[in-house]
Parts: sequence; C-alpha cells; structure tokens
Amino acid sequence: MADTFRLTMAQANPVMGDLHGNADKVRAVWAEAKAAGSDMVAFPEMFIVGYNAQDLILKPALQVAAMAEIEKLAVDCADGPVVTVGGPWADDGKLYNAYFVLKGGRIVHRQLKHHLPNYTVFDEERLFDHGPMGGPYDVNGVRVGSPICEDAWFEDVPETLEETGAEILVVPNGSPYYRDKFDRRMNHMVARVIETELPLVYLNMVGGQDDQVFDGGSFVLNPGGELAMQLPVFDEVVAHVEFERTPAGWRCKAGPKAVLPAGEEQDYRVCVEALRDYMGKTGFKQVLLGLSGGIDSALVATIAVDALGPENVRCVMLPSEYTSEESLEDAKDIAERLGVRYDFVPIAEGRQAITNTLAPLFEGTAPGLTEENIQSRLRGLLLMAMSNKFGEMLLTTGNKSEVAVGYATIYGDMAGGYNPIKDMYKTRVFETSRWRNAVHRDWMGGPEGEVIPVNIIDKPPSAELRPDQKDEDSLPPYDVLDTILLMLVDQEKSVAECVAAGFDRETVKRVEHLVYISEYKRFQSAPGARLSKKAFWMDRRYPIVNRFRDES
Repeated sequence: MADTFRLTMAQANPVMGDLHGNADKVRAVWAEAKAAGSDMVAFPEMFIVGYNAQDLILKPALQVAAMAEIEKLAVDCADGPVVTVGGPWADDGKLYNAYFVLKGGRIVHRQLKHHLPNYTVFDEERLFDHGPMGGPYDVNGVRVGSPICEDAWFEDVPETLEETGAEILVVPNGSPYYRDKFDRRMNHMVARVIETELPLVYLNMVGGQDDQVFDGGSFVLNPGGELAMQLPVFDEVVAHVEFERTPAGWRCKAGPKAVLPAGEEQDYRVCVEALRDYMGKTGFKQVLLGLSGGIDSALVATIAVDALGPENVRCVMLPSEYTSEESLEDAKDIAERLGVRYDFVPIAEGRQAITNTLAPLFEGTAPGLTEENIQSRLRGLLLMAMSNKFGEMLLTTGNKSEVAVGYATIYGDMAGGYNPIKDMYKTRVFETSRWRNAVHRDWMGGPEGEVIPVNIIDKPPSAELRPDQKDEDSLPPYDVLDTILLMLVDQEKSVAECVAAGFDRETVKRVEHLVYISEYKRFQSAPGARLSKKAFWMDRRYPIVNRFRDES
C-alpha cells in the first residue's frame, strides 16, 4: 500500500461550448501531471462544457457531443494519471451534472450532483435531475470522494462518502465571485472536514462567463480545518499536492499559501477579468467608449486598458455646447495618461440637423428632457457607427446607481455591448478610482500612478445635457442614494426599514418608484461584471409591468 499520493489541481479557465478546446486543456495538464508523477489530475465542475451553461445544457446535440468528448479523453489519457472532469450525463431521459473518473482508457465512475442550487444566478432545478448519493472511487489504492460544488455545502453527501470509505475529498466547483464569498466557502469547507475528519481539496475554476467571473482561490484543508495550501484568486494555476499516509489517515503536506487581496482589489480585478474574457471568448479584440470627462467613463477606460492594453482602446469625446471646458481638458488628460487613441467628434452639426428635422412636429412645445436625450442618443448613434466601421465593441459606462434609478438614456448612453461597472454603485466608483490611482499590479495592462486625474474624481457629477446641470438636481446625493439602494435592492429592505434607518420617507418612496419604473431599461441593457449577490440580470429578475409599491 502506497504511503504517498500526488494530486494535480487544475484551477483552469474553460470556454463555454468549446468542447474540443476545453478537452485540449485537459490533455495538456494531464501531460504535465504525468511528467510530475501524479496519481490523479482534477478539473472543476462542468469543465468540458463550461459553466454556467444555462439552457444550452438542455440541447441534446451538446449533451451527446460532450459525452463523446469525455469518452475520447479517457482513451487519450489511458496510460497516466487518473483524470477527473465535470460534464453532463444524459441517461434514460434524465440529465445530470456529473463528475467523470477516467482510468485505463474508460469511464470507471460517475459522481452525480445531488443538491441542485436554485438561487441567485443558479437555475439547476430546471436543468438537471438530482443524482443519488454515491460512494467513493479508487485511485491507485486511495479512496477519493467528490461531492460536486453545492453537495459540499451540506453535510449529508460528504458524510455518506466518508461512511462508504472515502479517505480524501476532492470537491470540484464552478463557484462565481461575489464580494466576501471566499469566507463563506471556507467556513462551509472547514465544517465538512471537522465532520468527516478527512482532508478536503476545494477546486474552483477561473475566468469570465458573461456577467460572472469564477475567481479560483482553490485550497486544501487538513482535518481540524488546518489550511495546507492556498492557490491565488483569478489566475490559471496548475498545482501539485502531496498527501502522505499517517496513523491518523491521509494528510496534505504544507504547500504555498497565496495571500488573497482585499475586497476592493478583488472587485476591480473582476471588472478587468470579466471584460478581458468577454472580449476574448466572443472574438472581439478592441473596444471604444465615449469619454465625457466624468468619473464613470474615466474608470471604464482605465478598466479597458488594464484588461486589453492601451493599443486596443479608443476613447471618443463627443462634445455639445453644454460640455464644459473642464470636461474637455479632463477627457484629453486621462486619454493621454492611459496612452489610448483619442478622437474628438463634436455633435453640434448633427444635433442641429435633428432639431431642424423635428421642428415642424415640435413647434409650440417647450424644450426639455426630449432635447437633452437627443444629445445622448446622437452620441450613441455615432459611437455605434464607429463600432460597426472599425469592428470595435462599444462599452457602456453607467454605474449601478444610475442603472437602478434609470438615470440613463436608453438607445443613448446605454448603447453598447458590455458594461464593466454595471454592478458598482457610484460611491464605490469614486473609491475604486482612488484605489487604482494608488495601486498597480502585474495583471494590469495600463500604466501605474495617477491615471485618473484628481479633478475628475473631485468635481460634482454631471450629465452636461443642459446649462449648469448637476446629478443632484435630479437625484439625492450619492451617499444617500446608494445607501437607500443598497437597502431596497441588495438587502430587500422595506420602505419602513429605510425610514427607521434615518432616511426621509418621501425620498425613499421616490427612489423606490424610480427603481420599479426603470425595469424596462435594465431589461434592454448590456451585460456587465457581477460583483454582488443582487446584480441586475440573473440575480434580480423583476417584472417590467408592476404596480406594487411598498406602503409600509
């Protein structure tokens, strides 16, 4: 009986639906593991397809192709380490989220996910069938159990595996990021190792998929909850883990322990990785955005440069007669600091042509919001024209505060293919901009130092669609607005609870009303990086037609 066991952890980044490409990643890591003398190489949940596949996983052709790809992997990886990899398994009219064990040229075991998450971005109850609680599988004489992701958040599946002979738990995950989620994962996994008295390998994927980013952060725990190894967050990593047999059972030898960054850095990294993978996995190479001289577009431009490099970012200033000289100077300043292409496209001539066209219809009416929105929609039209002409994806730049209350023009400044700060409240936009000016990391493609001019951060926010316009003409101060929105949207608090927290009832009711009536805008908005458990899209799905108002 062997006294050592070597496991290769593949904290890897799949591409949704790229079955061949994902399988090639498995082969490459398997070859590396074979050279390292590993007994087993483990990949994350649903890796062969990608995660979260949503209704794509219900397509029979995909299921057949994925299972065939896994069978081919078994043949190709027959003479080396055991391979474990996630994928779908369709059998007798049922579909399972499965974890396949490949050994000696064939599939020797399938672990089927028992607990199916059905909250936030997860919809597995309608996609998969519940699998039974199975037993462990053999890897060169070691009994390994693999509760799949959610199965390790409950005690029954790991305990069943322990009771049926498992000696090590390897937990494959497709767990997307939200702020402070790592602590929840760790707490649940510590509970499992205390209950089972088994070492546990928590293996999470990395990479962006639409609005979600899988943050990795894989780790190994020994019985009692001792941290034996910690992988970094967000990076693709192949790590070899050494276990040794002791009188008390298998124990992981101490390995590297990455230091995890603070929450504000992780949020920013999510925005960067989400955009980088959204571009790379959809085939786009370059982006453009309207650079107004304001804080939101400045931060989005910085994120874009950090994700793609300055050579792949075009910033466009589209001034009207209401654009201040200060904004013109600030926009040019940040473009030069970032090193991006900067185009200057005034909208006065186009706006006058539209005004003249509409004049017979609008005769006798006073100018107002309609005329303001024409400016925004004209900018959207010009930016989309450039996007079409140059093959550059347009980024939209509305923060979560604006998205929540509809302080944005549909088909205007909401035009675009992706929004890196869609789930970032305005107050956090300011905080993040200050943080980025003070911090630079190797994964950032932009320059270090003060890339966002302090003047942009300090000046009062304005859409500049009329003379002397300020955001606070139409909205509460952002520190007030964001706290109310955090309570109403993220925490599902009542109006009465907001008032009890010290906010004016009329202000709270107005914010609530704006949130509800803006649902149709969000329904048509671009996807964006998910930072919280209440991001607009899959996390928070509200009806567009809705007369409910909280009268508490």
